[in-house]
Amino acid sequence: MFEQQLLVFKEVAETQNITLAAKKLHMSQPSISLQIQNLENQYNARFFDRTNKGVSLTRAGKVFYDSVQAILNILDDTQQQVSALDEDKRGVICLGATLTIGEYILPHILAYIYQKRPDIDIKVKIANTVSIDQDVLERKLHIGLIEGPEPDHKDFVLHKFWQDELVVVVPYFHPWASRNSITLAELSHERLITREVGSGTRKVMEIALEERGLDPSQLNITMELGSTQAIKQVVYAGLGVTIISALTVARECDQRIFKALRIQDSPVYRPLNILTLSQTAQTKDERYFINLLQDHKLLSDIMSKDYCSMNDKAKDKDTKVG
Repeated sequence: MFEQQLLVFKEVAETQNITLAAKKLHMSQPSISLQIQNLENQYNARFFDRTNKGVSLTRAGKVFYDSVQAILNILDDTQQQVSALDEDKRGVICLGATLTIGEYILPHILAYIYQKRPDIDIKVKIANTVSIDQDVLERKLHIGLIEGPEPDHKDFVLHKFWQDELVVVVPYFHPWASRNSITLAELSHERLITREVGSGTRKVMEIALEERGLDPSQLNITMELGSTQAIKQVVYAGLGVTIISALTVARECDQRIFKALRIQDSPVYRPLNILTLSQTAQTKDERYFINLLQDHKLLSDIMSKDYCSMNDKAKDKDTKVG
């Protein structure tokens, strides 16, 4: 009951609106108000200033909010540790990944884990960097795999596990396809297709261009799209060029569909990072997953072998035997 009151308080404090909090918690407004009133009576303090526009934390409410955050975090960690003691229970890892990692790196890793550790279930959310950062901060996800600049929050812990290069990608029939590199000055005259604002790829590109003396606003950006696959389709149609991860076009470059050009002024690299919270205890399965990512030799081996195809062949064999 007390934990429920704390969850109600936290939701009201963060939404600053009792109606919205009620919707998110699937509770009635009177029930929400009663829970808050009971807490205030219990501590003999007023936690919220109420107006027609909503509610806001009082000084006492701000102090109580910090304590509530800490208590709920401890309860969540305790639940994770107790669950990990149940040897008969399948391990579950809830992680988030940005689009490039989720589409082009994670499938290899998941296929490897499926083969080596079938006792682990993995639930994955694929979203842009801003969304994954927020979910890790709110403890909806325990592990985030992100690209782009380091998120600015004191509770985040970041560890690099891979490095990616951003390249200029053109269709193979483009006049630049006979080249291996391009200058930023030349790039500013082409129609550019980019990812949406909030994407790690977009942010890294803008920072890199600014560091090299080119204002991103000078680029002729004609489309902003929410997925790498959509960008590739548009570039393939000859509607522009793009700056994206070399990982995402490796296969198409081998098939002579695209040509990837390095930025001549200086290559643009970005780290791919593991994002966790400093206050969150990890289960043994989460530690296994993180240790796997940090084993660069093993990860390189996983990336070079097609475990997805190996698993498909194993399934076919089992089907034929059965």
